[in-house]
Amino acid sequence: MLGCETLYARQARLTILREPPSPSADPQALALNALGWVLGDSDRADRFLSLTGLTPDELRVSLGESATLVAVIDFLCAHEPDLLAAADALGVMPKDLADTRERLGA
Repeated sequence: MLGCETLYARQARLTILREPPSPSADPQALALNALGWVLGDSDRADRFLSLTGLTPDELRVSLGESATLVAVIDFLCAHEPDLLAAADALGVMPKDLADTRERLGA
């Protein structure tokens, strides 16, 4: 049998593994993860580039800019099925994604 301290340490370690850090904690990380989700589908990626007017090269260069990250969130918020699917894929609430826009400071 495991001692009480060993069992507690084991449970704590398992708990940590089951509970990933909240993706909504860092708005930039959440927006970049959302962008990854958008770009994961070629039709959706083409629609994003078309609506934002960005080229793939411009997108690459501007990844760290608030305006680009806000454009990702705006893109998702403009089409509810994408917003819901992205939130589900990222493990956040749709409201968390929508609220990211203000948290990005743009």
